[in-house]
Amino acid sequence: MNIKAKVVGLLIIALLLLYGCDAQQNDSPFTISVLPQELKGFSIPGQSIHYLVTVEEESSKTPVTISASSSDAAISVFKEQVNKGQVAEVVVVPKDDSAGKTVEVIIQGERGSVIDSKTMTFEVIEGTDDRKERAEELLQPFITYLADSYPDFNITEDTEWSGTMVSPQWLVVSHYLFFSEEWELHLEWHIMVAPDDWVRIDLRHRPDEIKPSAAFEISSVSINAEPIPVEVPAEIWR
Repeated sequence: MNIKAKVVGLLIIALLLLYGCDAQQNDSPFTISVLPQELKGFSIPGQSIHYLVTVEEESSKTPVTISASSSDAAISVFKEQVNKGQVAEVVVVPKDDSAGKTVEVIIQGERGSVIDSKTMTFEVIEGTDDRKERAEELLQPFITYLADSYPDFNITEDTEWSGTMVSPQWLVVSHYLFFSEEWELHLEWHIMVAPDDWVRIDLRHRPDEIKPSAAFEISSVSINAEPIPVEVPAEIWR
């Protein structure tokens, strides 16, 4: 066998080995985890419910593709392909005619021929988002504070946020979620008078965190108290 034939043969063997490794990697096993497993109460039509999806596995460079489906809700996925240590968000918005129904959402991860899925359910009641305006007012002092005191968060007055009401049946303490491209911000406030009219936020870094990593409080809105750092909640609010 001449040198040229040997080189060609070695190249063919190398390609076969490479292809075999890639095929094995693409079919490497994994499981997905979804948070929250249950909502804190009900949902309302038009609310955005963000399920956090992570991958559990040994090790692989090939990402898992996340998708979801539901007959009673609109679905979108934030960061569709994830590896271990990254977070995808399946955003579920109940349809206008979903009130009175139990909505079922099937969330699926896929890599090659390997598929894992989880089924989530929640109840939808009649209701509308009547807290948006107040939530945006209460958010503003925190944005100013974070821009000045925590510049590494990259949150400024120009940061764009979208919002959704959560836990609509909770009355004494109201909850609202805001989302920027980088952060999830949970805002909650106590419907009382001074000195018990507090408001708090907690922050989760969307690409790689499944629970908050920072939290702040204004102890009394009516006396214009300054925000201060507080203990971080152990879980996301949904």
